[in-house]
Amino acid sequence: MTVTIRTLNELLQPSHLPAHPLATQEYFVNMGPQHPISHGSLRLVLRLDGETVKEVIPVPGFVHRGVEKMCESLTPRQIVPYTDRLDYLSAFMNNWAITRVVETAAGIESNERIETIRTLMSELQRIQSHALWWGVTGMDLGAFTAFLYGFREREVISEIFEETVGARLTMNYIQPGGVMYDIHPNFVKRVKDVMAYMKPIIDEYDTLLSGNVILQERCRNIGILSPEKAIALGCTGPVLRASGVPYDLRKMENYGVYNKVDFNVVVGAVGDCWDRYYVRMQEMRESIRIVEQLIDSIPEGPTMTLRYNLPIEMPEGTYYSQVETARGVFGAFLVAEGKSEKPYPLHFRSPNYNNLWSVTALAPGWRVADIIAILSSLDLVIPDIDR
Repeated sequence: MTVTIRTLNELLQPSHLPAHPLATQEYFVNMGPQHPISHGSLRLVLRLDGETVKEVIPVPGFVHRGVEKMCESLTPRQIVPYTDRLDYLSAFMNNWAITRVVETAAGIESNERIETIRTLMSELQRIQSHALWWGVTGMDLGAFTAFLYGFREREVISEIFEETVGARLTMNYIQPGGVMYDIHPNFVKRVKDVMAYMKPIIDEYDTLLSGNVILQERCRNIGILSPEKAIALGCTGPVLRASGVPYDLRKMENYGVYNKVDFNVVVGAVGDCWDRYYVRMQEMRESIRIVEQLIDSIPEGPTMTLRYNLPIEMPEGTYYSQVETARGVFGAFLVAEGKSEKPYPLHFRSPNYNNLWSVTALAPGWRVADIIAILSSLDLVIPDIDR
């Protein structure tokens, strides 16, 4: 097989002038980089023929910080705060990924209380993340009110996190051997109150936006991703499940206490923007089911099985672990050289990176305005790509 490598400059060379008098000429337009709060600093180069998109060339790298390289000189506990600054809307789950691989490598034990708390925090954050995505998607497509409603629910859940963790966004709570702090005395009551509050709120979301004719026209049968293409591109999470592939690590690997709860893996039928919208809306309801099944049965026990300042040495070898974040599979791969706390090398498998490149398959043939709907349906967090 021959692989042709082209640089960005080669890709952006203007096409030859058309020979036919009625033929059109292609041209390039930059979409982005946007302000960091608008999905992140991503640049898309669009090759256009009029309003029709012929090709999309993603150009990431605007917020690259060399996180993986820095982690090579850090201990496992020091690495955890770097993970929540990748996909900051899945901070707990990213913490959990590096924690799982370190616990596997070093043979560190957990317990039912720790695993239950980890699962509860992750599912609360999944609800929070999807609610914020819903609001941002509405704003992207012209419904500014949805943005205010999404942030309203985000704040309600952030207050629960702040009581226990002391932070609202970048949380290094899940640590090798347990969690940083025990849950706040008000945690159970507040979570139950918020879950009772969220059930009608999601129905309200549907009333406000889901059935809106403009949203339907902007999403249905737009940006269709076939299951074969989604798998080939390495897509995961709602993007993959919207294409009809029922792959969810919470069911496949049964980490945490997911094997103790009943919930459905939501899948789409077409793989269009609407299915990606629908899957996340239903996943919020499924996450509420998971939380409600666990909140009244948190086992007793310690929340840390290691002394906090105890060095963690990993036997020589290669190790990998992964979790299902709000955007898909986040994996941590490390190589331990033995007799050292510090891994070399360390690599994160980011769900956003693969999901981003699906736009190269989704966008051609659609209009410039459709790119907005397609990007919103992918729910990208760019710092998770620019590692």
